[in-house]
Amino acid sequence: MILFGGPVFTSSQDPWELADAHRRFGYTAAYCPEIAAGDRDRINAVREAFGRAGIVIAEANEWCRLLSSNQAEAAANMERVCGKLALADEVGALCTVDFLGTYDWGTAFGPHPMNLAAEGFDAAVQLVRKVVDTVKPRRTRFALEMMQWVVPDSVDCYVDLLKAVDRPAFGVHLDPVNIIVSPRQYFDTASLLRDCFARLGPNIVSCHAKDLRLRNELALHLDEVRPGTGNLDYKAYLQGLAGLGRDVPLMLEHLSTAADYASALAHLKSLAPA
Repeated sequence: MILFGGPVFTSSQDPWELADAHRRFGYTAAYCPEIAAGDRDRINAVREAFGRAGIVIAEANEWCRLLSSNQAEAAANMERVCGKLALADEVGALCTVDFLGTYDWGTAFGPHPMNLAAEGFDAAVQLVRKVVDTVKPRRTRFALEMMQWVVPDSVDCYVDLLKAVDRPAFGVHLDPVNIIVSPRQYFDTASLLRDCFARLGPNIVSCHAKDLRLRNELALHLDEVRPGTGNLDYKAYLQGLAGLGRDVPLMLEHLSTAADYASALAHLKSLAPA
């Protein structure tokens, strides 16, 4: 079964009202609501409310760079990510996702040649191991965001990373738009998606739903757009998800309005295998 999820537009932070808002919007999966570290009452309430509503908590994410030349920043961000992974495990989220960071120290994830060199790969291995070995999650898996110029930047890279990290608590977060880097890939996204599911499928814990449009402008310009308005082969994407034989969320993101999310959700559901 494919679980569809995304943000909801409500001012309430009450777990029961939030869970009901997801259900009424047509979602069966959700991003984890805000929960302060150590707030066990809210953790329990969120877990119960979303469970009773039949809403799977797909992701409890912490977006901060793990790779940093500043030791204090690196330590603080490692603590943040480990804290979020521990919280995700308590609330029953399927995964926590973060991005590696960059050797371009003035940015969070800017392009730099070392990002995709052996140094970047080795750093990813060590940092992922540190996160999962520190937390030792029982249910939740940790994953790295796919990115065009930061590890993991391809299916090959993610396969190699899974082998090198060698921890069952390290999983795959699939975001195919983030690894489309050439017109050849853009015009044959079905092949890319089939490769993703063939080689990463058993480890996929959650996915993002976005789309991509190639502009007639030099040099190469690829724009992120609403699902259904670009060139990503969503039939192949949804067939791949359905073929996993287990409930995996497909989470909408980066849209501006509730109407945009409703349109994107309707498009995805219209293409989903029966």
